[in-house]
Amino acid sequence: MEKVPQGRIPEESSHSGPQDDVRNNEAPEEELELFRLIFDSIHNGCIVTDRQGYITHFNRPYGRFLGLDPEEPIGKHVTDVIENTRMHIVARTGKAEINQSQRIRGQDMVVQRIPIKKNGTVVAVFGQVMFKDIRDVRKLAEELSLLESKVELYEKEILSLRSTRYTLESIIARSTVMNALKNEALKAAATQFPVLISGESGTGKELFAQAIHHASPRKVYPFVRINCSAIPKDLLESELFGYDEGAFTGAKAAGKPGKFEMAHRGTIFLDEISDLPFAMQPKLLRVLEEKEFERVGGTALIRSDFRLISATNQRLETLLAEGAFRKDLFYRLNVIPLNIPPLRERKEDIVPLCRHLLTEMTRETMATPLLMENEAEKALLAYHWPGNVRELSNVLERILSSLEGDRIRLRDLPYYLHGSAMSLGKSRPPNLRSVQSDAEKEAIGYALRATNFNKAKAARMLGIHRTLLYKKMKRYGLPINPSAPGSSQK
Repeated sequence: MEKVPQGRIPEESSHSGPQDDVRNNEAPEEELELFRLIFDSIHNGCIVTDRQGYITHFNRPYGRFLGLDPEEPIGKHVTDVIENTRMHIVARTGKAEINQSQRIRGQDMVVQRIPIKKNGTVVAVFGQVMFKDIRDVRKLAEELSLLESKVELYEKEILSLRSTRYTLESIIARSTVMNALKNEALKAAATQFPVLISGESGTGKELFAQAIHHASPRKVYPFVRINCSAIPKDLLESELFGYDEGAFTGAKAAGKPGKFEMAHRGTIFLDEISDLPFAMQPKLLRVLEEKEFERVGGTALIRSDFRLISATNQRLETLLAEGAFRKDLFYRLNVIPLNIPPLRERKEDIVPLCRHLLTEMTRETMATPLLMENEAEKALLAYHWPGNVRELSNVLERILSSLEGDRIRLRDLPYYLHGSAMSLGKSRPPNLRSVQSDAEKEAIGYALRATNFNKAKAARMLGIHRTLLYKKMKRYGLPINPSAPGSSQK
């Protein structure tokens, strides 16, 4: 069969008029040369046959692999040049064969065969060696698997960075009221409704907010927090809604997104919502109802799909009565109310919380867990904890900063806690001054007994000068030496 020059696919038998001949003659040689260069520059072997299976194009990489001059196979039937080929079958069926295995010269290769059609009829077939060795496919698959593992790891890291530190398991509770509250939080996480968390300062309102976010379908998206009392009211609007270029003096040239914009598809946590300026309250209400807003200085509407959780340590009902908080905003916020009781009302949680916090604080520094003596636990249980869990954590940090050994005794606790233990079961003092005096007297007496009445050591333990210790001992009628009346040591 007559060879067909490379660079031209045989046309179907049809009559060509004079205009077609002129058009073919005017085809620029530069363009044909470019096509030939492209074909020869494909890294792996490529071949083109006509619809009968005769080779019309054969690139140089394929020739090097088979040890052939790339011009030699032109015009030959593909079955005479390439073993186990199916190019002529694809020309007959018109169905592409992608990523098929073919054994050539003792090697299992991955090839593809693609029919080229014109007006629905196959006029040629393009074949290409995708991988010269099937082992390359396995290597690529291993690399892809490694990449998938890395992507999964990065996704988990992003999740941990964008999401929250605390989950419902982070809330340590033994009391019935707190376990019931955790169940309510879990139910709230399954909804999209606003949550209003109330409770005294230090009870763990943000911990609950993060736990609800983490248990919700939004956990892979941002948890954005903002403290309404910590931002000047003149800046609060731009913090919440962002601002456009040139919105005010000192604004960033490119503008800045606000917290609601950043919380798209995630959760926004507005802490101390009771301190939200009255002028901002209708703007917040509109955002909650419409889920859209404008940046400060902007005109474009921005839509954000967020879930709102707010918190307060004040009674919003009191603010409503005083006219300091809008009723319509309160009803919008208070769809799911969660009230966290103070620590003094759930004494059974104090010791488990202490053990958990101590474990967290000493995770990297202590080889063995810390032990707490019964007298120390009783002192903690006797105290009323006005600062709640935050104060408890602070006390434990103070203890650890000066603790020697792996056992916490009563003497390791701050002295005002000693007073709580000593006064346990006694009647309540009539006023604050007498409470302070009694606690100070008991602390000084405890320090003297603990140091065997060594005044210098006792003063150091109390953190005061020895001269001041003598003055206070005289004021409270404490004995100067252990042999004095009433000075027997326990």
